[in-house]
Amino acid sequence: MPELPDDIREIQNTFARFCDEQIVPKAEAIDEAAEFPREMFQAIGDLGFFGMRYPEEVGGLGLGLLAYCKAVEEIARGSVSVAACVSMQAMMGTNFVHALGTPDHHERLLKPALEGKKIGSICITEPNAGTDLGSISTSAVEFEGGYRLNGQKMWVTLAPHADFFTVFARAGEDKKLTMFLLEKGFEGLDVGRPIHKMGVRALPTSELAINDCFVPAENRLGEVGAGEAELRKILAQIRIMTGALAVGCARAALGDAVRYAGERKQFGRPIGKFQAIQMKLAEMATDLKASALLVDDAATLFDEGRPHHKEAAMAKLFATEAALEICEKTARIYASYGFAMEYPVQRHLRDIRFTLIGGGTSEILKAIIAHEVQAEG
Repeated sequence: MPELPDDIREIQNTFARFCDEQIVPKAEAIDEAAEFPREMFQAIGDLGFFGMRYPEEVGGLGLGLLAYCKAVEEIARGSVSVAACVSMQAMMGTNFVHALGTPDHHERLLKPALEGKKIGSICITEPNAGTDLGSISTSAVEFEGGYRLNGQKMWVTLAPHADFFTVFARAGEDKKLTMFLLEKGFEGLDVGRPIHKMGVRALPTSELAINDCFVPAENRLGEVGAGEAELRKILAQIRIMTGALAVGCARAALGDAVRYAGERKQFGRPIGKFQAIQMKLAEMATDLKASALLVDDAATLFDEGRPHHKEAAMAKLFATEAALEICEKTARIYASYGFAMEYPVQRHLRDIRFTLIGGGTSEILKAIIAHEVQAEG
């Protein structure tokens, strides 16, 4: 694998040590508690994680996407739940406030969020709108001094703990997607029932009810009707970051498989001596390396300002599907113990499915890649 620049390698090593010392020993308890790990969240914030992608003038570190993804990978190696919490905050939860917010928003909301002292969330999905953005029905009607919003959002991450929400709604005569910044305490903004999930159980996910909620004009983010275009600007980063989540989880699963294959004995020798197990390990290691290379390449292209949308889709598609297969093969190597709750393989299997959803399903990504390939040809 190509050598990382010294500064990025140092960042990766910092988060690798934090993972080994702080996350791995607590990962099982965090999963079983199924509660937002606030102290861990803050500790990662103290390392500067939330501001890695943002410029220094707003409290960030001014680093690139590759550095950010190497940190995500290490955190996910310890716990995908923890990695999901912090990566949502560091990217989707704060991105549009930084890009389109006012100086007041930056001071009151963004800067504290980059320190981990406030939490941001994003609200796109609805009961009848997922991949199909055209089905979003939340409305924003212009009112004296602002807008009144009505609608229901689903799968809102970090909602019970969020201080502000980036909400996508339809506004203007053409009723095109527009972004609004809703803040905790706004009348008519209510966190609904929690959604209990099979994986990433420490990432709080809830419904959000928006009932005749008044939003000041200054809390419209960007131009009326520009919501979809603004979202597309960050989609590639989301896909590359999700690939990094998958690589981290796959690394953990492969490490568990190698250790178990060396310890578990059958017929008088470690099962890792049997060719059937060796074939699985070889396939897993090869897929993991390919995944990591695809993610790193896509992140590097983004940092260099080169075309990267096809590569981002490829990285997310391959890394997430490969990680799912790696986790499945790990469970097969563990055999009956792969079905037991006492080993982390069951957590890897549950958590990795999270990466298949956000940023586009595998089917959507294949369509995107095919379109790009055909356009190039």
